[in-house]
Amino acid sequence: MPYLPDLSAPYKTFGKIGHRAWFSPDEYKQLYKATGERAKNPKKERWRTACEDFHDYVLFMVNSGLRPDEAKRVELRDVDIVVDGPRKEKTLHIAVRGKRGVGYCKTMPGAVLPFNRMKKRHDFESNELLFPKIQRELLNSLLGELGMKYDREGNPRTSYSFRHTYICFRLMDGADIYQVAKNCRTSVEMIEKYYASHIKNMLDASAINVRRAR
Repeated sequence: MPYLPDLSAPYKTFGKIGHRAWFSPDEYKQLYKATGERAKNPKKERWRTACEDFHDYVLFMVNSGLRPDEAKRVELRDVDIVVDGPRKEKTLHIAVRGKRGVGYCKTMPGAVLPFNRMKKRHDFESNELLFPKIQRELLNSLLGELGMKYDREGNPRTSYSFRHTYICFRLMDGADIYQVAKNCRTSVEMIEKYYASHIKNMLDASAINVRRAR
């Protein structure tokens, strides 16, 4: 034989899907209470501003769904406070600058207060970065103290887990998956693959337990 034939499978087999580490509602509540307490009572006074910024960063990220690298590029002029939605609540409209150009994000109302606190605390110019630094050491330290560094499958939690938490929360609240994907600048396929599979609230019992009349 002049060469070996291609004996590989004609179609790619699907391996095990690794779920994205996120914070359940109870875990998230425990985390933001811990970051808030650390902001009020930092271990050293010179760390107070960093702890306050980190607390606002956690709230901002879980209420916006930005990727960490996207959040690092957000300048004050990229953010507008608007009154939006059926409840006429204040939200943030953010021009998100990523590797593939500019996209847009509409946050939850919970992102407005931490944004305003950051503005007041630092008196930003319009072209200054809102979150120029990710406090990884503080995040890892707090997660270690709370016993939440890893999820129940052993996946490590990082600053990306805030984005995963945002997506899971929106799906749990019944948001349209297409709109969530569009707001997060990703695809419906990615959300269904990595997020929807471990959210029991998305299972509609009335649709599953259909019975034919006898």
